[in-house]
Amino acid sequence: MIAKLLPTLIFIAALGSGVVGGVFFAFSSFVMPGLARMPAASGIAAMNSINVTAVTPLFMTALFGTALVCIVVAIGAVIGWNQPGSLWLVAGSLLYLIGIVVVTMIFNVPLNDALAALDPASSNGASLWSRYLNEWVMWNHVRTISGIAALAFFWFAAR
Repeated sequence: MIAKLLPTLIFIAALGSGVVGGVFFAFSSFVMPGLARMPAASGIAAMNSINVTAVTPLFMTALFGTALVCIVVAIGAVIGWNQPGSLWLVAGSLLYLIGIVVVTMIFNVPLNDALAALDPASSNGASLWSRYLNEWVMWNHVRTISGIAALAFFWFAAR
C-alpha cells in the first residue's frame, strides 16, 4: 500500500519542504532585517505579533503536515531500502524533521516565548532584542537551508 502512495508522498514532502523553507527564507532575507531596523520596542512588538499570527491552521499544516509525510516517506524508504533513491528519501526526511521541526521546537520557539515575556519598553529590551535577533536568525538560517536541502534530496530521490 505504501509503495503505491510513495511517489505522491515524495511529491508532497518535497513541496512542503520547499514551501516551509521558503517561508523561513523570507524571514531570513527581509522580514528580520526589516524588523532589526526598527526601534527595539517596535521590533519586539512586531515580532510578538508575527509569532501569534503565525500559529494558523494553514501554516501549522504545512509545517507539521510535512513532518508527518516525511515520517511516512522515511518508513517507506526503509521498507523498500533496495529501491533506488531510498537513501535520499531517508536523508531528506531526517533533514526536514531535525533541521526544521527539532530546531524550531528547541531553539526558535523558546526564543519566541522569552521575547513574548519581555516588556518591550524595559531598560534591557534593546540588548535582549539584539541578542534575540542574532540567535533567532542564526537558527532560522538552519531551518531555511534544511528545507531547501530536503527539497533537493526528495528531488534527487525521485529522479
